[in-house]
Amino acid sequence: MPVVDSDPRIPERTSLNSLTGMRPFAALLVFAIHILQPFDPIKPTGPINPFGDKDVADGLYDFFAPAGYLGVSFFFLLSGFILTWSLRPGDRVTHYLRRRLVKIFPNHLVTWGIALALFAGAYAPVGAWLSSLFLVNSYSTDAALQMGVNPPAWSLCSELLFYMLFPLALLAVSRIRLNRLWLWAGTMVACTVGVGLVTTYIVTDSPKNPIIPLSMTQMWFNYTFPPMRLFEFILGMLLARIVMAGKWPRIPAAAVLGLLVAGYAAALYVLPPFNFVSATIIPFSVAIGAAASADIRGARTYLNGRFMVWFGNVSFGFYMCQGIVVFWGRPALLGADTYSTPVAVLVVIGYFLATLLAGWLLHVLVEKPAMRAWSRSRRTPPRSDPAAPREAEPVAAG
Repeated sequence: MPVVDSDPRIPERTSLNSLTGMRPFAALLVFAIHILQPFDPIKPTGPINPFGDKDVADGLYDFFAPAGYLGVSFFFLLSGFILTWSLRPGDRVTHYLRRRLVKIFPNHLVTWGIALALFAGAYAPVGAWLSSLFLVNSYSTDAALQMGVNPPAWSLCSELLFYMLFPLALLAVSRIRLNRLWLWAGTMVACTVGVGLVTTYIVTDSPKNPIIPLSMTQMWFNYTFPPMRLFEFILGMLLARIVMAGKWPRIPAAAVLGLLVAGYAAALYVLPPFNFVSATIIPFSVAIGAAASADIRGARTYLNGRFMVWFGNVSFGFYMCQGIVVFWGRPALLGADTYSTPVAVLVVIGYFLATLLAGWLLHVLVEKPAMRAWSRSRRTPPRSDPAAPREAEPVAAG
């Protein structure tokens, strides 16, 4: 059964390198909040944040507090967009699912095994080992299971749900009339607000979370429970259809940048859970649509330069290694020590470079070989179109 039949309305697909080049900014947001954590999330005996000046440490943490949440939202949007854009006409469900599973599981299994050997085996219950291994841990309300083994891998539970539901979602999205796409996109935005309202007024508000003014159950329902993230993914699919139909307006880059800055500023002041998604859902949507449209026009941007595209391609590995390099490596190498501001900046840069190196090695030694070996059955001919877009990559999440 094909995922989608050939559709004459779909234009010849352009490689959307600018979208790949946007991934590093979201990945850096996630890294920033990870390295600035006031305590070690694996073994809370000391800070991850290396800044010894409390005012500086608190100020940086407060400024980047929404960063990880927003990075997650951006990647879920992007996933829906790129999966819709890159789908091959006539592609069979079995071939599509094979590619998706091979895309996420090799990196996941390697980092899961390393994390289990280095630290998680000593504290995580066996249930966390298994639920994390099979990417079902985010369905549990137990925090020990949600972030078990390699903590950042929780977001792959949502990605796996997206991948499994994508063929069905595409049947619905492809049947929406072109003049209704914007209406449905607005509906998805409203649904993200609705999730926040249900979280605030219906989901139990106790016991309290020690970090943010939500209960652990509210945090789970709004942030880590995979079905609640489907609205962002489907919005990404709708945005792809709008762009593919030539209905996206041309928006100046300065306006897009201003909207992103305004969205982040709003996220600093809007109370949780609305600063997780709702504050930036429209700015992120505009940025993705504008970048894709620029690539279609053949415009040169800073985003589709060689370095940004390279960084975007290794960003999945960069993300998957953060739990090991930052959460385990920081206290393992430096203990609970904190430093003067100049030295702390060097520590942050050092851990960024170490994480980037680890992510690149994971990309080169695991991800790419696995995709070459297993993403296509022996009977499936390779794609002959040299301009065909890259496969959608999984989220890099915080």
